[in-house]
Amino acid sequence: MTQPIRIGSRGSQLALWQANHIAAALRNAGHTVEIEIIRTTGDRMQQSDSGGPGPDIGGLPALAPLPDGKGIFIKEIEEALADGRIDLAVHSLKDLPTELDPRFMLAAIPPRVDARDAWVCERFWALHALPAGGRIGTTSPRRRAQLLALRPDAAFVEIRGNVDTRLRKLAAGECDALVLASAGLDRLGRAEWVHQRFPIDELCPAPGQGALALETRAAHYAVFAEPARDQAVRRAVAALDHADTRFSVEAERTVLAALGGGCQIPIGVHCAPLGDESSTFTWRIHAQVLAPDGEQIACVTTQAPAGVAAVSLGLQVAEDLKARGALDLLAAV
Repeated sequence: MTQPIRIGSRGSQLALWQANHIAAALRNAGHTVEIEIIRTTGDRMQQSDSGGPGPDIGGLPALAPLPDGKGIFIKEIEEALADGRIDLAVHSLKDLPTELDPRFMLAAIPPRVDARDAWVCERFWALHALPAGGRIGTTSPRRRAQLLALRPDAAFVEIRGNVDTRLRKLAAGECDALVLASAGLDRLGRAEWVHQRFPIDELCPAPGQGALALETRAAHYAVFAEPARDQAVRRAVAALDHADTRFSVEAERTVLAALGGGCQIPIGVHCAPLGDESSTFTWRIHAQVLAPDGEQIACVTTQAPAGVAAVSLGLQVAEDLKARGALDLLAAV
C-alpha cells in the first residue's frame, strides 16, 4: 500500500499500548502506519468518575450505566471506521459485543496473552490472606460473584477508571486489594503488586479476555470507492491472525451469545488448546454462570477433539449450562 494504514484507538495508556503493538507488527511487515486517537463515550464516563469534567451523555447522568456496557468503548471508533476516517480499529476483544455490526469484520485476532485475573495487593498476598470484611475494588459483576463464592465475607468497593487510576486509588487506601486482568497489567509493566493469578477454574475470565480484536470494514461494505485499499488493509491485517486464539474466543463468545449475556452479568468462559499431543482431545473449555451473591454456580468443564467447530462447541457448552440451571441464575440478575 502506498498510503498509511490508519489505526483508530482510544487514548488510554493500555489502548495506546495495544495500538502501537499492532502498528509495530504491521511496520515490521513493511507497511506504513498512523494512529489516530478517538475519545469514546466510555472514556468520558470514566473521566467523570475520576473527577474530570464528565458532561452528561445522551441525556443520562454522567455515571449512569448505558444500555450496552460494551458498546460505550467502541461506538465512536466504529463510526470513524464506517466513515472511512480510519482503516483499522484495535480493541480489547472483551469490549466487543458478541454480535458485530454487519458493516465490519474481525480481520485478525492475534495471539492471546495471559487471560487470568490477578490479585493486586501488597499487604495481603492472596485472597485467603485478606482479613474478614476486607475491601476488594472491582466494578465487574462476574468477579464480584466469583470472589464471593470463595470469600463470602469480602466487602466490595466500586473502583473505576483506567489501570493507573485504579492503582492510585488502591495506594490511597480506597480499597484493600484490586482484581484486574493480568493482560493489562503485564502489557503496561504494572504487575509489581501481583502476587496471585487466579486459576481458570476459580475465577473464570470474561470471554475474550487477554485477546485483541482487529476490526476492519467488511468486504461487502464500501463507504467510498476504494475497494482495492480496503482489500489491501484486510490482507495486511490477516497476516496477524492466530488460528488457536480465534477458535478459542469464538467458542467463548458463542457461549455468551447463546445465554444472552453481556458484561453486566456473572458469566465466565475460557477455551484453550490442551497442549497434550498424547491426548485424543485438542480443546478444553470451562464455563461458569453464578448467582450475584456467589452462592449458586452452574459450571461446565469439557474437552473437544480436533475438527470440532468453535460455534458448535460453544453452543453445546451453553446447552449444558442451561441444563444445570444457568438461565434461572441469569434471571435472578
